[in-house]
Amino acid sequence: MTTTRRLLLTAPALLATPALTGRGMAQGAWAPSRSVRIVVGFSPGGTTDIAARILAEYLTHRLGQAVVVENRPGAGGNIANEVVAKGEADGHTLLMQTIGGGAINFPLYGNRMPIKPEDLVALGLLLRVPNAIFVTNSLPVRTLAELVAYARAHPGQLNYGSSGLGTSLHMTAELLKMVAEIDITHVPFRGSGPMLQEVLSGRIQMAVDNLPSVVTHLREGRLRPLALTSATRSPALPDVPTTAEAGFPAVEAVAWFGLQGPARMPAAAVARYGAEINAAVQDPAVWAKLADLGGMKPDLTPDGGTSPETFARYMAEELRKWTDVVRRARVTLEG
Repeated sequence: MTTTRRLLLTAPALLATPALTGRGMAQGAWAPSRSVRIVVGFSPGGTTDIAARILAEYLTHRLGQAVVVENRPGAGGNIANEVVAKGEADGHTLLMQTIGGGAINFPLYGNRMPIKPEDLVALGLLLRVPNAIFVTNSLPVRTLAELVAYARAHPGQLNYGSSGLGTSLHMTAELLKMVAEIDITHVPFRGSGPMLQEVLSGRIQMAVDNLPSVVTHLREGRLRPLALTSATRSPALPDVPTTAEAGFPAVEAVAWFGLQGPARMPAAAVARYGAEINAAVQDPAVWAKLADLGGMKPDLTPDGGTSPETFARYMAEELRKWTDVVRRARVTLEG
């Protein structure tokens, strides 16, 4: 059974968890007066959607109102960005933000970006997911250093796949190209599923993907992992080194998922959602579901949690980082 399928089946189990009640929240704290929607900029079934549904289950019981997920896919998350930024700012419309919509798209889309970063307010970081750099078994490399050496010896001859232009997968590979000074050709696909099929067939020699999407193929030996782009190793693949351990510390990139709202949200609502997300990421029942996505805890505060302020700083750092990568690597929407 796939990770996504397991999560769809098991997320309702959160309802039975005693910790998921609103008791303990300070009396008089802001609370929604009707149902809340979390807008997701991608189709159902992916990491963003499943993470949003896990959080929605949790918030439903903490807030005393139904919290539902609304999928508004398109334009790399920009449609959802615009819906929330320009929607009602009373605390009842939220956004499940990603690294693409929250950092990469701003320099990539430029003047075509429908909103500005300041049109949304940070509420809290929910989880981070490492990317995996991997190759086909037929490629004669077993480490990231060997891949770089091979690419330098065969400039322009290696193809790498991603789930689309401007995704964290595309940008991670561009970061590797820039840092390692190698010439490899990007082949974008409409999602990681089609991309993986091409890598498995051998028509694409290497790729980058979110760890949850490819971990089964890597564990079972159908594809060869070279490195994970997180700062620490993943329990899901404990024998696979990080890019830093492999000799490329600058190639650090993780897909992240957090909650935002319209910039005009009441301060009390921002504080309430911030507290709830921080509680969620430290709740064992919730985190068991998020960890099954290959997630890493936010770890933005000393106690390993998150807050609106720490998430805002994290997003600002990510925006600076990926703006630099987009410009230096000369990445465009045309590929």
